[in-house]
Amino acid sequence: MTLGPMAVPNPEPVAPPGFAELAGTLLGWMKWGVVFAGLLGIFICALMLIIGRRNRSATAYEGLAGSAWVIGGLAMASVAALLVGAFQI
Repeated sequence: MTLGPMAVPNPEPVAPPGFAELAGTLLGWMKWGVVFAGLLGIFICALMLIIGRRNRSATAYEGLAGSAWVIGGLAMASVAALLVGAFQI
């Protein structure tokens, strides 16, 4: 008698009772915070580029480098759910 491979249980994620609404609220607040911080970061980097245009090349460079970090953070936040889903078995 041979035994075949056993099926590994893979249940769907279920929020604890009463926690789904709180989790949705917290995620909404964090999403709003990311949008606000991203907008503020882009504005600050743009201001640094404008100020650093003449005789302040280090400021302009920091604004340009900072904008890459801000855009990278916004890109990661926008695909956060996909990233988490990709690592689930």
